[in-house]
Amino acid sequence: MSRYLLFIVLILNVLPGIASSEKQSDEITLYFARHGETLLNILDHVQGWSDSPLTDEGQLIARYLGEGLKDIPFDSIYSGDSGRQRSTLKIIMQQSENTRLMPVELPGLRESFFGSYEGLRNEEMRDASARVLGLRDSQALMQEMAKENLSIKQLQNAIAAADPQGLAENYQQVKARTHDAVKFIISAGMEKHEKNILIVTSGMTIMNMVYELTNKPLAIKPLPNAAVVKITYKNGEYRVIEPGTLKYVEAGKKSLED
Repeated sequence: MSRYLLFIVLILNVLPGIASSEKQSDEITLYFARHGETLLNILDHVQGWSDSPLTDEGQLIARYLGEGLKDIPFDSIYSGDSGRQRSTLKIIMQQSENTRLMPVELPGLRESFFGSYEGLRNEEMRDASARVLGLRDSQALMQEMAKENLSIKQLQNAIAAADPQGLAENYQQVKARTHDAVKFIISAGMEKHEKNILIVTSGMTIMNMVYELTNKPLAIKPLPNAAVVKITYKNGEYRVIEPGTLKYVEAGKKSLED
């Protein structure tokens, strides 16, 4: 083998390793945003794979969020495939002037599926789940969550166990599909050397996703509409920077009102 050919072979073998090392050193920041307020939200009915449109308030808060995120140079944007997630993302894109980006919808970013409780009153589902956990009622369940005595994993599994039709997703099912979605997003981001990624999804989905993402179960309380969870990824590790904040909504509201 000539020296020239040997040099080419060595370069071809070394370059993939260098590229991989460079990709691994990149830090990606993920902004997980909950969708805006919907009709079923204000009626306090269960909304998982079932869907309803954004209210006027929901559209307004999505606009505030878009304004608050305006200064962040997003490289890509994702959402689940439900109408409320899609509509929220569209408003954010328009307000933040990120219309040049092409949104990608991933079914794995859907809200948790609540089986036969879909569309029913939230209190009915929570009461049944509370009984599974040995609690008195919906109010007691919410109190335990507020005191961080009840994890999202326990709650998701209780809902699945309480569903008389056995259709609701358990924690492991939600975790599997959401983590697959995040892995896809990270892989695509590393390939393109992206820095900031916006992901519009739903409350329970975000809470399920974040619970074990950092190798340490994280207590996270129910997220308000348009709240953002900010996470960084680097060298295979995730760090939760902001576990759930409305500061982007508040900043956007102030900017537009001024």
